[in-house]
Amino acid sequence: MRLLRVLLLSLAPALVAGAALAGAWPRPQGETFVSTAARFSWPQRIETWLSYRPTLAWYSLYAEHGLTDRWTLGLDLGRSERGTGKAFAFLRYPLRDRDRGPKISAQLGIGQKFGQPALQPGLSLGLGLENGWLAADGLAEIRTRSAMIDLKLDLTWGLKFDSGRMLILQMQTGAPALAEPFARLAPSMVFPLTDTFKAEVGGMYGLRGDEHMGVMFGLWAEF
Repeated sequence: MRLLRVLLLSLAPALVAGAALAGAWPRPQGETFVSTAARFSWPQRIETWLSYRPTLAWYSLYAEHGLTDRWTLGLDLGRSERGTGKAFAFLRYPLRDRDRGPKISAQLGIGQKFGQPALQPGLSLGLGLENGWLAADGLAEIRTRSAMIDLKLDLTWGLKFDSGRMLILQMQTGAPALAEPFARLAPSMVFPLTDTFKAEVGGMYGLRGDEHMGVMFGLWAEF
């Protein structure tokens, strides 16, 4: 049981990553965003390490496409080196999309998680700032066969620089069905490579209910 708990807590940051990229802003019609990332984690207590190899690795692919100026179609895929994973297709629709004040969007995904059919309802709140944004992104992943529910909430502050770089400070929280609630910090930097591609480099550090730390490397594309 302890091994299962450690596995779930180690995978949790990767499972919510897609939502953080999506946010409350609709994808404009005809535009596409794709990101892929690799995440590696180790115990925070270095004296317990048996080698420098990561305890767990998680690989993800996230994509969204603007069907119209209001409807966004997306994919949220992830897989560990152990073969466990998730796959969701979702639709997102703005509930509030005014020029001033917060943006609010709702989404519903259908797919599978850990081999079970699952639903993925979500709600996102975003606020644009002069040089960045604030966001709160919540998801529930409901395995319909077992009725297990994983709840997740990301709080994000993003800062944009004139150079095209972005600093993203994120607090990831969640309440997995088979583990205790957790909270962790996940800062990252995004660097422009070309007009289409960006690279992301970041880290993760558990604050509560999680004794792991990790690094992530990602690639974004917008076209």
